[in-house]
Amino acid sequence: MGVAPAIRSHVSVGCLVAAAATLAACDSRNAYVPPPPPKVTVAAPLERNVTVYLEATGNAAAVNSANLVARVAGFVESINYKDGDAVKKGAVLFTIEPETYKLKLDQSKAAEQSAQATVTQTDLDFERQSTLAKTNAVSKSVLDSSVAARDTAHANLTQAQINTRLADMNYGYSSVTAPFDGIVTARTVSVGEYVGATSSPTVLATIVQLQPIYVNFNVSEQDVIRIRETMRQRGLTPQDLKKVPVEVGLQTEEGYPHKGMLDYAAPQVDQSTGTLAARGVLENADRALLPGNFVRVRVPIGGTLENALLVPETALGTDQGGRYLLVVGKDDVVEQRKVEIGPLEGTDRVITKGLAAGDRVIVEGLLRAVPGQKVDPHTAAAAK
Repeated sequence: MGVAPAIRSHVSVGCLVAAAATLAACDSRNAYVPPPPPKVTVAAPLERNVTVYLEATGNAAAVNSANLVARVAGFVESINYKDGDAVKKGAVLFTIEPETYKLKLDQSKAAEQSAQATVTQTDLDFERQSTLAKTNAVSKSVLDSSVAARDTAHANLTQAQINTRLADMNYGYSSVTAPFDGIVTARTVSVGEYVGATSSPTVLATIVQLQPIYVNFNVSEQDVIRIRETMRQRGLTPQDLKKVPVEVGLQTEEGYPHKGMLDYAAPQVDQSTGTLAARGVLENADRALLPGNFVRVRVPIGGTLENALLVPETALGTDQGGRYLLVVGKDDVVEQRKVEIGPLEGTDRVITKGLAAGDRVIVEGLLRAVPGQKVDPHTAAAAK
């Protein structure tokens, strides 16, 4: 019985020692260990010579577009195309009671022949009366009547000839033809419908020319000044503008796959917008461009940027101060670098100011990079 307290005391001391050891171990595991720097991919800027382009946005527009209207009144007798057909110039698309206008033309021709016969008769009568008047065989009043009859007959013939020409024109208008090669829209009338009776012409359909096609765009006043200076230095005239190529791309396309030539530049800058209107013309052989399409345009304006620095367009950021890149600097610390940009070359953007050839630009992992903090950079090619 006397040994039990000693045993309990020994056990208590052992427990205290074990508890102290456990607490020490817990303190060691709870010590703060900073996370490793985030991994990012960096690349040096690509160096190469770059052609200087003027970049703009614009819209495609039809070279020709016209409403097909009824120029004579009558019932639509036939519609000779299917909605959306491609047609050639001169193709008959609608007919409006042509037989009616053919009969009116024949009637006018008959009236003209009658007037011609009257002219022949009055001319002969005038000659006869003139001969008789020289020998005083007829009175002057008879001669005057002959002159009046002759002049009236000539006037009636002129009127009859005019009526024939008008009837012939109306007969021609009874067939509505394509004024140029193009695509015809859906018809707005049906066979048997009466058209052309209102004060304004009845629109039957619209025809649109798609080949070639215009691309309209605007150039800023600063670019106009720069282009004019380049032209002056190279000895180019305004007529040489039509020799300048134009490259166009749709919003869903990469690059500028559609090629054409500059067709027009306005002679003055619009004071309200500070821009100058310009236009390119493209063959559009595959009809990839449609009137109204929003397009990207670029025009080479001469000159080359020697050893230009290019980085992926996706590496650029934007804030209130403008465009910037994230660059890994000394001790692998991220730096936000303000830059000025130049033209886009495929998926790469030219950097004209704020970047050096040896800089390490972050091209992947941008969301993990924070200016002023360290990163774990891994090198990759800047462009392919």
